[in-house]
Amino acid sequence: MKTVIKNTDEKMTKSVKHLETEFAEIRAGRANPSVLDKIKVDYYGTPTAINQLAAVSVTEARTLMIQPWDASILRSIEKAIQTSDIGINPQNDGRAIRMIFPPLTEDRRKEIVKEIAKMGEESKVAVRSVRREAMDKLKSMKKSGEITEDDQKHGEKKIQELTDNHIKTIDSLTEKKQKQIMEI
Repeated sequence: MKTVIKNTDEKMTKSVKHLETEFAEIRAGRANPSVLDKIKVDYYGTPTAINQLAAVSVTEARTLMIQPWDASILRSIEKAIQTSDIGINPQNDGRAIRMIFPPLTEDRRKEIVKEIAKMGEESKVAVRSVRREAMDKLKSMKKSGEITEDDQKHGEKKIQELTDNHIKTIDSLTEKKQKQIMEI
């Protein structure tokens, strides 16, 4: 039974971590190096992350600087950013690439807040799905005689506590990200 609870906690934690990753990638008007995480550059035939090819830094609140260690890859990085869906045109000065993030409009902020709420809800659904699987597993263990009814009730209580804690975490992450977007 302990392995069921442990596995449930791990799966729920993964759902929360995934949500944190998605939130980090949301472009919020501020320069954030994590917006480049999904962009891959063709480096000698291998798709490679930008942060493995260059130093990425925030020079000002809304400016991201990308300085490749190999100057010959500058064009490829620029092309990869242009073809991505982040919607920012890179400025290449021959040695580095600057990305200037425009301020968000009020309508765009509201759209992003809605997207954040949707992501939070999807994450909560994933956590509840993990809870359902765990509850079913406990029921089947009770049926097969692996655990007693008291153990089943105790396990269900533990799983519900895990679910409640993860849902609270998701709600606070969602609320925090929404506030951050609206304050920019």
